[in-house]
Amino acid sequence: MSMGLFALVVFIAILGLGGGASACSDGTCKLLDNCSTDSDCEAGLYCGSCVVGFKGSRCIRLTTSNPFSLVVLHEENYVQHVLIDTSRRRTGSILLKRRTEEAEPIQDDTNQAILLNNSLPYNKYGFLTTHNSYAIDGEPSHTGVPRITFTNQEDTITQQLNNGARALMLDTYDFEGDVWLCHSRGGQCFDVTAFGPANDTMQEIEAFLAANPSEIVTLILEDYVNAPNGLTKVFNESGLSKYWFPLSKMPKNGEDWPLVSDMVAANERLLVFTSKASKEQTEGIAYQWNYMVENQYGDGGMKQGQCTNRGESAPLNDRTKSLVLVNYFGSIPNKWLSCQYNSDDLLNMLRTCYTAADSRWANFAAVDYYKRSEGGGAFQAVDTLNGKLLCGCDDIHACMPGSTSGACSP
Repeated sequence: MSMGLFALVVFIAILGLGGGASACSDGTCKLLDNCSTDSDCEAGLYCGSCVVGFKGSRCIRLTTSNPFSLVVLHEENYVQHVLIDTSRRRTGSILLKRRTEEAEPIQDDTNQAILLNNSLPYNKYGFLTTHNSYAIDGEPSHTGVPRITFTNQEDTITQQLNNGARALMLDTYDFEGDVWLCHSRGGQCFDVTAFGPANDTMQEIEAFLAANPSEIVTLILEDYVNAPNGLTKVFNESGLSKYWFPLSKMPKNGEDWPLVSDMVAANERLLVFTSKASKEQTEGIAYQWNYMVENQYGDGGMKQGQCTNRGESAPLNDRTKSLVLVNYFGSIPNKWLSCQYNSDDLLNMLRTCYTAADSRWANFAAVDYYKRSEGGGAFQAVDTLNGKLLCGCDDIHACMPGSTSGACSP
């Protein structure tokens, strides 16, 4: 090889080493490190892209932090406080002075102590919410006719739940003599807008609740079912009725909801809200607008510095409704822009809606393509909500165990 050619080869090699190639792999890449595959990233992250936010692929968050569970490792006069995600992977830790008044820890399947953090009312927590959870990319047609409608998510219902979504927004319709999930208009489902029988999705939710006895799932139904007891039939046939949170325990004048720990102990871990007022009387399903306020959805709800209620909802500052839902997604789903929407834009809207809701943080943050982000995304937004709701801190990882007064770790 000539000296000139050798020098050229060396020069190209140096460029390759300095040209942004990932210096990590095999599960060692951290948040926002460059990556090639999911296996490059640490637990709780995956290798994703965001063309409007950064070049190439980077490790971004995959799961929520579970606000109900804390890992505690005792060390003399201190306790290491670690919030765990829904798949029992650690997502952050701080060393704190031991608080002797804390509840006695239990042991998890990794032989680590888990301090339950579920002793607050249900309305004192924030939950990741997937908009049109059933409208999934690649979902095969169940009618034999190619589907012609929008999709809003990329993961199955089971994957959404496993990654920390705890509220699902579903559109229920009468179709083919049954109840189906459908992305349609005018209250009527068609072959080209149908996604599948509701019972299939409800069975996935039942399997998750059965496998996770300390978790709570909320369903928010845009309900077009007119068949008498149509929804009741679906909940009975899917096995979800045994987890039903009863209407009689729901506060109607802005009071706090029951404690999460009590809901878990009673196995009343499924909350269902319908958009049809009559079903509160006929089927015992909570009419959403008796309990919840919600901002405008779609493009109308994405105006910077503005947060107004959708038409069916009471004003956001109506404190007779103790739950707050914030939508942040476009009128037409766009997976490429969702990574931007689900990042700082979402956090900014949550802050705007906090003011509009009379200094109340959202309990539900509803997004499209929930995993797409510029880094922490909707998962970080929910960490912020839970930090604010649980202890007044900017991040749940900063909450001191047992504190609700703004005692935050550095």
